[in-house]
Amino acid sequence: MPIISAGLLLYRKSGGRLQVFLVHPGGPLWSKKDTGVWSIPKGLVDQGENPLEGAKREFQEETGFTAAGQFTPLTPVKQKSGKVIQAWAIEKDCDPAMIKSNTFSMEWPPRSGRQQEFPEVDRAAWFDIEEAKQKISQGQAGLLEELERMTSQISQ
Repeated sequence: MPIISAGLLLYRKSGGRLQVFLVHPGGPLWSKKDTGVWSIPKGLVDQGENPLEGAKREFQEETGFTAAGQFTPLTPVKQKSGKVIQAWAIEKDCDPAMIKSNTFSMEWPPRSGRQQEFPEVDRAAWFDIEEAKQKISQGQAGLLEELERMTSQISQ
């Protein structure tokens, strides 16, 4: 059975342009990487947990924000690792400068024996859809494409 991760894809229209909210992974392994590493706020679903509830929980843990409203399910995407991401789109606005992420601990520097705490998400931003397609992890690009199709049908 594949590992299931669940997340929320926030979107808004700004100046008539579709924008999406993405997060950048925290920690020293990601600090100098940008293109292709951003993600929707997401995480592993706990055993027995409803995936949408897991997506809301992960969103809150990674951003400090709560999400409520109409959640539109998107087609799950499969990562190269085999992990499946279930996502829901929701039209919502928030201020990326106000994120408050949970933290994780890892040995850093490597083989030093020292444990350090790092934020799971070190920053967030709104991107126009075309820029987001460059920033997002390749395995999640299908979520953006589906959202783009979905929102263009609504506005027609």
